[in-house]
Amino acid sequence: MIDTNSYQGIIVIVDDTPNNLGVLFDFLSDSGFKVLVAQDGESAIQKVEYAKPDLILLDVMMPGIDGFETCRRLKAKPSTRDIPVIFLSALSDVVDKVKGFNLGAVDFITKPVQQEEVKARVTTHLKLRNLQKEVEAQNLKLQAEIQDKQRVQEFLKQAEEKYRSIFERATEGIFQATNEGRYITANPALASILGYSSPEELMNEITNIGQELYVEPNRRDDLAVLMNRYGTLSDFQSQVRQKDGQTIWIAENISTVKDENGNLLYYEGIVTDITDRRKSEVALRSARKRSELLLLNILPQPIAERLKRGERTIADHFDAVTIMFADLVDFTYFSTKTSPTELVEILNQIFSKFDRLAEINEIEKIKTIGDAYMVAAGLPKPRRDHAEVIAKMALDMQRSIAEFNQEVGRDFKLRIGINSGPVVAGVIGIRKFSYDLWGDTVNTASRMESHGLPGAIQVTQATYELLRDRYRFEKRGPIQIKGKGEMITYLLQGD
Repeated sequence: MIDTNSYQGIIVIVDDTPNNLGVLFDFLSDSGFKVLVAQDGESAIQKVEYAKPDLILLDVMMPGIDGFETCRRLKAKPSTRDIPVIFLSALSDVVDKVKGFNLGAVDFITKPVQQEEVKARVTTHLKLRNLQKEVEAQNLKLQAEIQDKQRVQEFLKQAEEKYRSIFERATEGIFQATNEGRYITANPALASILGYSSPEELMNEITNIGQELYVEPNRRDDLAVLMNRYGTLSDFQSQVRQKDGQTIWIAENISTVKDENGNLLYYEGIVTDITDRRKSEVALRSARKRSELLLLNILPQPIAERLKRGERTIADHFDAVTIMFADLVDFTYFSTKTSPTELVEILNQIFSKFDRLAEINEIEKIKTIGDAYMVAAGLPKPRRDHAEVIAKMALDMQRSIAEFNQEVGRDFKLRIGINSGPVVAGVIGIRKFSYDLWGDTVNTASRMESHGLPGAIQVTQATYELLRDRYRFEKRGPIQIKGKGEMITYLLQGD
């Protein structure tokens, strides 16, 4: 058997996702728990039978037998039926939770899990289990020592005092309340959470929980409806008022207590202050949103979504794409006579105009290289008009640079090159992602720009054939292209 003297308890984690297992294993092990793992229901049942853990974290969606069936089998065995089961699930439907509770689960944790939430839930249910074990052990001891009525009463009194001591010293708020909304019992922790000096003060001053405690007017009514329907609630989160009027967030785990005829006697439950957790969740969502926006500034949205889903290598072939390179003529010479601040500001103004044009035309900006600007159409989502939208943007860019020259009193000229054909596109890098294109189509487009004319838009024969019926061209004639030899090219004049 396993020696349990050096840790807080034994936990079996069941999840078919290795990453989830690793994260929870490390975190709970570091928190002082002995942790065993299983990746499917069958092996989980075997490990639970052997280890007799104090608690089971059980994923719902697994290959083979799912979490619900695994829980049912564990609860069917006398040797494992009393071990608390907390479901881990991305499911949020109330019906699924009710099914889990009907099978004997004590709690649900919604994925993606928050480590501190897992620790809090595990600790709470282990405390309740330990309390249950203590009471059961005390009862067995009492039964063994009972000799007469007086002794029975004495031992019951001792047990009650011990329970009261645990009740008084608990760090979570514990309460019993009537259906009408009045506290019957409350421990010091609950009074402290709600800002009162004692349980007595709390119970005397709050005579209607629904009206005086919950910030949301109908929150207590919602709770009563759910309790009447399901009999138990887990992690019921609400915003409440403390005595001084400040608001905090609490989570309640509540059960109904009924008489032998099924009539409701009162509610009982545990209250946890989750204000810090809520703040952390808000901060995490904000940080995640900023990260996603940053990712979308770097990568196309479909590619960013694939990376977020865990794809490691992204490489796609596209048969029909149009590539454009644009370069500011003699900008290198201009940079030698301009301060760095002014140089960057001018480039930023020009490229920002180009970015807006790319967004309007739904064209994918690939990158900037110094004073060169590269865009593509037809990827990552294929489109039939890839050549037309690039031609439109090229003409818009020439008009945009002319307008910019009028605004700032400059004489910048663009040299633009365009080519159409197949490419390979993918993501490279580990820390700093980059979505880039490869292939002869890309190289030829770059050559169209570098061998082009200032203020002109030079296209290949492939692009010309796609656009000849929509745009006006001037045939430039055969020219020598580095690495390609003699090529027939055309200058795009307008639509």
